[in-house]
Amino acid sequence: MAQLWAQMTSAMASLIVVYVYGMFKDYFPNQLRGYVERYGNKLLSFVYPYIQITFHEYGDDRFKQSEVYRDIRSYLSASSSSTRAKRLKAHDLRDSRTLVVTMDDNEEITEEFQGVKLWWTSRKYDSRSAPSYWDYRSTDEKRFYKLTFHMRNKDLILGSYLKHVVQEGKAVAVRNRQLKLYTNGSGDHWFGSKRAKWSHVTFEHPATFKTLAMDPKFKEGIINDLDKFRNGKDYYDKIGKAWKRGYLLYGPPGTGKSSMIVAMANYLEYDIYDLELTAVKENADLRKLLIDISNKSIVVIEDIDCSLDLTGQRKEKKKSGKEKDEDDEEKDPISKKEEKEENKKSKLTLSGLLNCIDGIWSACGGERIFVFTTNYVDKLDPALIRRGRMDRRIELSYCSFEAFKVLAKNYLDIDSHHLFAKVKCLLGEVDMTPADVAENLMPKSATEDADTCLNNLIEALDMAKEEAKNKAEEEEAKLKVEEKKMNPKKEEEEESQKADVKCNGAIPKEAKENAFIST
Repeated sequence: MAQLWAQMTSAMASLIVVYVYGMFKDYFPNQLRGYVERYGNKLLSFVYPYIQITFHEYGDDRFKQSEVYRDIRSYLSASSSSTRAKRLKAHDLRDSRTLVVTMDDNEEITEEFQGVKLWWTSRKYDSRSAPSYWDYRSTDEKRFYKLTFHMRNKDLILGSYLKHVVQEGKAVAVRNRQLKLYTNGSGDHWFGSKRAKWSHVTFEHPATFKTLAMDPKFKEGIINDLDKFRNGKDYYDKIGKAWKRGYLLYGPPGTGKSSMIVAMANYLEYDIYDLELTAVKENADLRKLLIDISNKSIVVIEDIDCSLDLTGQRKEKKKSGKEKDEDDEEKDPISKKEEKEENKKSKLTLSGLLNCIDGIWSACGGERIFVFTTNYVDKLDPALIRRGRMDRRIELSYCSFEAFKVLAKNYLDIDSHHLFAKVKCLLGEVDMTPADVAENLMPKSATEDADTCLNNLIEALDMAKEEAKNKAEEEEAKLKVEEKKMNPKKEEEEESQKADVKCNGAIPKEAKENAFIST
């Protein structure tokens, strides 16, 4: 009864304080209100023995999500106390069958640490009522955690407990890690905070280095390189370089560049950020995207030679106002529309891209791998692929016999076959991509077995060999025609020599050597 009466008294006192505070805000001027609140808080600290610590989702830089906030969220999701909350929220993990449950927004849980009681509260508020020009997240809901504890336990909480929360949160995040595939959207549809955010889906691609069609020794070298990078934090700190590495994957279409990226991500357990340069309007937007990329990630720019014109060339000098008006009068509506569309295109420059992947901004994060892919490496600017930016160049070429054996194991589950010798001979004579080899090895019906699929591949290789032969003959004929066009007198001289031999009755040297002449 006494406990109930104490709770009722506390509730009534709280209501009175709220009522008095509301009247105080309505009838007292702002300057006086500031003094009263300042000294009122000091007075309240003498009678209110609790301390509150707030952990915001985004820090003062307003760009990058707080790692401490993420660690606390992971810790509370695994805490047994969170399951006792009345309102919970859940999300699935990588296998889509396991759920992680944590407390919902505006919910509170009680926890004990070494006999000390403390309270965690999850809060959110909408900042639309007070937008800021500098804070591009100002229109979003902002979240934070609030920790409340008695002031006599301050040293324990600030020391041992918070360290325990961060360590356990990181361990939980590693156990529950679910790979994600991120992409950046079009800037034309960004609004508020959406402008600097990535959208993502769950990444569940099954490709691994084991299934990658490649020479085993070459594959082992790449794996060793990745291991050295993943364990090289101290080494990168020692040499004074940002903890990142660049890979350039080049080769004909269908040689496995995308599969290589997937295998790298699954091996390292890194997220993939598929950066679409055509959706980036300017250099500043690219920097914001880079800041939002998490550690342990692979940043991919596929077909970089086709993404943008990253030549760094200067544009033509702008015309004066009078000249511009005269040109506008001369232009038809279609030309004006084309010019307007041209102005909307990305203003991203080569300098801006280089600064993000290898300049000052590249140090805004660690344990990142940048991967560029291209079918035509000769088209790329040398500054983009120099050593130090693209640390390792990997050429993915046509299918070799060693790569074929990996594909045969993947698609037909065989390690050897009497037709392998013929396939090896043909692969040494014909250029065929691993994608084409895999397509021929894949059974098209339940009745097709290994013999049928291998014969299909041999037939395709024979056809490719014949096509290559015909193409070579056509090229040779074209060269002869071009040579005749370049030197038409040569043909006339040959015809003249033949005529002279016929008229004079001379016998060519070749005829004397190879034929019997009667007298």
